[in-house]
Amino acid sequence: MMHGPLLVVSTVEKGRGGGHLVRSLVLVRSLRSLKQEAYLYIPELESQDVLAHRSLGMTQEAAFEASWLIGDTETIRKRHWECIILDRFRTAPEEFAQWAALGPLIGIDEGGPQRDNFDFLIDLLPGPPDRVPPNILAPSLLPLPKNRRPSFDVPRRQALKILVSFGAEDPGGLTLPVCLALKAPGQTEITALFGGLHKTDVKEQHRAALVAAGIQVVEGMTELREQLACYDLVITHFGLTAFESLAARVPVLLLSPSAYHEKLAVHTGFMSAGIGEKGAHRLRRILYTQAVLDTQHPKNRKSLRLNDEALTSLRDRCERIRARYGLNPPEDADTAPQGLGDLVNRYTFRVPAACPVCGGTIPAQDPVCARFPDRTYRRCRRCGMVYLLRSTLPPVEYEGDYFFSFYKQQYGKTYLEDFPNLIQYGKKRLRYSKQILYRSKRNRGEDPSKTPARLLDIGCAYGPFLVAAREEGFLPFGMDPAEDAVRYVRDELHIPAFRGFFPETPVPEAVRAPGFDLISLWYVLEHFERPGAVLTELYQLLKPGGVLAFSTPSGSGISGRKSFQGFLEQSPPDHWTLWQPSRTGSILKRFGFKLKKVVISGHHPERFPLIGRLFGEVWKKNSMVYGLCLWISHILHLGDTFEVYAVKKPAVKEGAVAKSAGGR
Repeated sequence: MMHGPLLVVSTVEKGRGGGHLVRSLVLVRSLRSLKQEAYLYIPELESQDVLAHRSLGMTQEAAFEASWLIGDTETIRKRHWECIILDRFRTAPEEFAQWAALGPLIGIDEGGPQRDNFDFLIDLLPGPPDRVPPNILAPSLLPLPKNRRPSFDVPRRQALKILVSFGAEDPGGLTLPVCLALKAPGQTEITALFGGLHKTDVKEQHRAALVAAGIQVVEGMTELREQLACYDLVITHFGLTAFESLAARVPVLLLSPSAYHEKLAVHTGFMSAGIGEKGAHRLRRILYTQAVLDTQHPKNRKSLRLNDEALTSLRDRCERIRARYGLNPPEDADTAPQGLGDLVNRYTFRVPAACPVCGGTIPAQDPVCARFPDRTYRRCRRCGMVYLLRSTLPPVEYEGDYFFSFYKQQYGKTYLEDFPNLIQYGKKRLRYSKQILYRSKRNRGEDPSKTPARLLDIGCAYGPFLVAAREEGFLPFGMDPAEDAVRYVRDELHIPAFRGFFPETPVPEAVRAPGFDLISLWYVLEHFERPGAVLTELYQLLKPGGVLAFSTPSGSGISGRKSFQGFLEQSPPDHWTLWQPSRTGSILKRFGFKLKKVVISGHHPERFPLIGRLFGEVWKKNSMVYGLCLWISHILHLGDTFEVYAVKKPAVKEGAVAKSAGGR
């Protein structure tokens, strides 16, 4: 659960209907019921009109207290918001910039030009095929009816009960022509639902015409979604009522007031009669047999009958859509979010206030690389770093299982079983480090053999690199967040080590004071939420001319090149940044380091596209084909990981390094 207040911003402009407002009110009330502080923003000048919307047949869930309503923009600017939820339909660029400066942004069914700039996107209704995919598409999070029919089958009654509802405004004026087109005495009983935002003069004219035709007219309907199960068929446009009908297992047939609504209807799979009044006549041809079209002749009026084949097709189509979008009760109902409010209440946002490396841009200004249900990736416009925004905390704990179960899943053996190999690999890394360190010391007029070089390995785990360092003549120290790993290093390896999360846990002064000649972080740097702060602290810990060595996954390897989206999707949940060899030097320079060497590692020719499929059984590690692909991988630098070796530039004064960005 989030700790700070949430702000919900709804569209209230004329022409947008009342659905957005009702949904926002329900969301605020739901969050309040879950003990989450939440408010609804409505401009003061419109507040009176907005309050009048309460007479539009809102459910009791949408009722709200005046203290939950904020209309003063100055009050909003003075508060710290955990997140801001925009249900604005199409958010204007200047408005988006204002909200983005105040906190992380969630867009609900956002369809405007700023859609891809939101930190997180939740679509409760499916959008058009050309829309940027959201983090979550979940019509099941809508306030859905509890009253549900057993199936979509139309019961054999004396007359088909039809509800015609085109929202609070009916902008296309479709209610009247649809009702008149579907009227068939003895075959149908039609109820026309008028929302409170219909134009008064037009509504009265249409009401009179409908009443004269013997059609029941209802002004608003309390708990509309709970009344849907009383009908055999619902005629509406693409929107909330359509999905509520599917959830209630009531067949729904659409008629679109605009080309955009029709595009959405067709893409989602609904049966639609088309656009505007012409579509109203197509509705008649869909529902009734084609034998009789002229209902003006008295003899023909009696011969109308419902088209059973069309109703069966409609039933099957509605069932498929209902299943596709998860409108069936979930099997894991006890753990699944119970509506949008419950989902948002589960969030614990980890969104930085600026790029977590260079601090140069706010997230809303950085392009989005990919979206997944619990996270979004952006690329900093200034330094090029790909960084992670999470809606929840990563489910990772750095204890024993992290080094045993996770390691064995990836490499087929436990960390300790692989210990000898890790020591040898560590010595290879130390050869690179020694060459750079000794050259740096000689350039400074120091004798590298005079005293043992002091080494700090951050994220030392069970200490194979520390063992390698001791055998190579270093004076090693280790640091790790896992208590059992630190205990093993101290008690079994007899190497000084301490537990803590760097840089929040300070290096003990007795260890820190002389400074370090070499600091290493092997597959650790990507685990820091704010690597800028880490690099700043590492600069302070190193002696002038000291070496910084680290390894990290590469966004430029074969996996990232084959499918960057797929690579990010498979990225561990606690990898907050994705480094690339070509950008690393300029990033390190910001913090007072000079890049000396990059080693591309993690070569996996088996990940080359189509190779395994083309070569089948000959694709083995000792085969000529594998060797050729391995050679290509090395030549083209296609490894999925890389190592970095850099030195602290002596010319940079202590403290004159870039400031890192803080988190929201």
